Amino acid sequence: MTPLLTTRDLRKNYGGLRAVDGVDFTLLPGEIHAIIGPNGAGKTTFVSLVCGRVMPSSGTIIFDGDDITDLPAYRRVRQGIAYTFQITSVFAHLSAYDNVALPMQRTLTDGRSRAKLHAGVMNALERTGLAGRANSLAGTLSYGHQRLLEVAMGLALKPRLLILDEPTQGLSDGEIAGFMDLVREIAQDATVLLIEHNMQVVMGLADRITVMNAGRILAEGTPADIRANDEVQRAYLGTEPA
Repeated sequence: MTPLLTTRDLRKNYGGLRAVDGVDFTLLPGEIHAIIGPNGAGKTTFVSLVCGRVMPSSGTIIFDGDDITDLPAYRRVRQGIAYTFQITSVFAHLSAYDNVALPMQRTLTDGRSRAKLHAGVMNALERTGLAGRANSLAGTLSYGHQRLLEVAMGLALKPRLLILDEPTQGLSDGEIAGFMDLVREIAQDATVLLIEHNMQVVMGLADRITVMNAGRILAEGTPADIRANDEVQRAYLGTEPA
């Protein structure tokens, strides 16, 4: 299968700090791929390089066969990469509906799209469980609902690759279960790259897992592979190998 995303020797340096240090990474179309690792491992910096929020010090990023290494973030959005932030970035003084409508407008190409816009916005809100809060100001939503609103905003872009950075932070147990169902549904039409600390979510969702530590890839494989990896157990899962 031809990869949807490939990085080659990808690096990001901040002075003497190597936040991302020579990462070779492959993402297959249609998979749910999780990136895990301790705080400071380079996970968010890595996905920021992929979506164009940060430019690399060196290395190459290939998306669907095209070199996007030097493309700005908005050009990558047009190519089908959507990213939800680790810290919520909704427009607090706009309604949930309007927050979704803003990115949705980018996907519409004709002037007779009012009905299509409304249908698309409500579909994204319904999928994330927020249809009943469409008219609520985003700033009045709970933190967990703001996280879900960001996912709805990402879905509005109709991405081929949806990057989710700590999406379950602030969600209740019931909301997490619903979120996992949503990600499985999204993966029927798009590829999902997920940064997540909740290991039950990771092990329950991911087809493959990449473990990062100190800016490098420590291990990669299926959930079963990662559970059985001695280095991962020591560096991240906090257990000693049997």
